[in-house]
Amino acid sequence: MNSITVGLFIYLFIVLFVGYKAFKRNKTHADYLLADRKIGAWALSLSERASGESAWLLVGLPGAVLAVGYLEIWSVVGCLLGIFFAWLFIAIPLRELAGEYNSLTLPDLFTNYFDDKGNSLRIIASLIITFFFTFYVAAQFSGAGKVLNVTFGISQLQGMIIGAGIILIYTLLGGFFAVVWTDVVQAVLMFATLVILPIVGFIELNSMPASEINSLTPNFQSFVGNKVGIFAVLGIISGLSWGFGYTGQPHLLIRYMAINRSSQLKIGRRIAFSWAVPAFFGAFFLGIIGLKLYGAEQFSDPEKLMPFMATHLLPTWFAGILISGAIAAMMSTADSQLLVTTSAISEDIYHKIGRKKVTPERMLLISRVATIIIGAVAFLLAYKSQDMVFAMVSYAWSGLGASFGPVLLLILYWKKITKQGAIAGMLMGAFSTIIWKNISFLNDFISVRFVSFALALLTIIVVSIFTRKKSESEV
Repeated sequence: MNSITVGLFIYLFIVLFVGYKAFKRNKTHADYLLADRKIGAWALSLSERASGESAWLLVGLPGAVLAVGYLEIWSVVGCLLGIFFAWLFIAIPLRELAGEYNSLTLPDLFTNYFDDKGNSLRIIASLIITFFFTFYVAAQFSGAGKVLNVTFGISQLQGMIIGAGIILIYTLLGGFFAVVWTDVVQAVLMFATLVILPIVGFIELNSMPASEINSLTPNFQSFVGNKVGIFAVLGIISGLSWGFGYTGQPHLLIRYMAINRSSQLKIGRRIAFSWAVPAFFGAFFLGIIGLKLYGAEQFSDPEKLMPFMATHLLPTWFAGILISGAIAAMMSTADSQLLVTTSAISEDIYHKIGRKKVTPERMLLISRVATIIIGAVAFLLAYKSQDMVFAMVSYAWSGLGASFGPVLLLILYWKKITKQGAIAGMLMGAFSTIIWKNISFLNDFISVRFVSFALALLTIIVVSIFTRKKSESEV
């Protein structure tokens, strides 16, 4: 057994141990889904960052930079702006609103806010979460397969089985409490990977003769992908549009809802910002350094860059620790997404819509069964899909961000929003993502992340104004 394997096993033992300890704390459904709102600022902010970035940041973004070069800087800027906006303008108002309406989930909040007796909001929101999060979890399983394939030489399928199995076990055991505290460990490992590995790569680059360094073509060195005019502007907008998604990701928003006091979120945002800036720029420079060290043509799959660099540039024991950081990135997001999808099925559909009167223990069992089912479907999707991690995350990110972000923003800051407007906006966000993504020339023109968000926001405003005027005229 080599040093990398030892390091990985130590890490996996730690997260499974946390899951086991948390298992004893889960007595009710609220414990399982929100840890009974007893999580503090440090744990919540690090958990939010770890679960927010996933395999996309460790595997997808460096791979995208390796494939296209400096153009991906706009994705970095867009994500950072989105993180800053969410923590500054959504976190505290959302926590206070969730407490006021005694809501455990985002569909629960929407339903309670609009006093939706027919549960149409709850049904639509729950179905959207289940659909897009299945793709999102599949992306994490796919990323785990790639990392373990490069590291240990096992097949990608075997890697996916190992990663999916571990995630399912500790999510089933510990629920939200286990997810948050394993995320804290994972956030530290992810941060170390994204800071240390680019520095080591830069040192290696400086020690090489200039003749051995790959020179970048103009396309790779251009911040607009060598485009001009409106096409350059659209390329920048497409990258920046990643920021819109932070307003509507249920697995991030639920962390704001779970904080013990809203005042703690002011501390949390400073921690989140301090994590995000070095981590995102580290991922970007990882791709740029990889381009200069190896060149894009060396990789049939550019998303295998990070584990390749770790195993080739670092001592094996240290590579094991940093590769654990990559596995951590996937686990920290997949577990959160599994839990949010579970809550949509058990709390919003089975409990609230089905109006089942069941004991807290029974609800806990239903939640765990739902976790297994969603995990199995996501695994099959990851196995069958040919998409890159970057593409799968972008699709799910767009669908969730456009479906929920505009609704939540207008609930918080525009009191004229109506239930009909919210329903129309969620449907527009979901369907425009699905349609735009599957028409290739449209998606090549401008990112679905921008288009679907803009269409959903406009739809909510127009429908709300129309339905409000209609209801006022009928009074």
